[in-house]
Amino acid sequence: MHLVTYDELPVDSLGTIEVPLMGPAVCAGFPSPADDFMEEALGLPRWLVPNPPATFLWRVSGSSVIRAGIHDGDIVVVDRSVTPAHDDIVLAIIDGTASLKRYRLKGNRALLSFDSPDLPATPIEDIAEAEIWGVVTTSLRLHRPLVRGRR
Repeated sequence: MHLVTYDELPVDSLGTIEVPLMGPAVCAGFPSPADDFMEEALGLPRWLVPNPPATFLWRVSGSSVIRAGIHDGDIVVVDRSVTPAHDDIVLAIIDGTASLKRYRLKGNRALLSFDSPDLPATPIEDIAEAEIWGVVTTSLRLHRPLVRGRR
């Protein structure tokens, strides 16, 4: 694996780009129908968004993918142009509800699972309605709450 250094970033990747923040919050656990709908855009460094037309943000609700380092309240960067690979975290629409799941391959079967060894993985074909909307490429977390009106 090659880690990209700041000096190796393409020149056009150093600006910022507005990325849509979709809603309601994506479930990282069991779906909640009570989520509020939200829409806005956040400016991100261009190097975090290699394919802007296929990229969006979604706020996380729940903790089923906490072992992947994705926590309740985080914002995930989802790229629809990336093909899921074994062990990726994906944004899946399951029975009409957005949910973060671990994508696993077992032989030639694709499975979706909570990121917990205690919970079973479910083959995608066994889910009534399931569609993978994209792969989570980055998660963003504030370590100190923002206070509006103060600097």
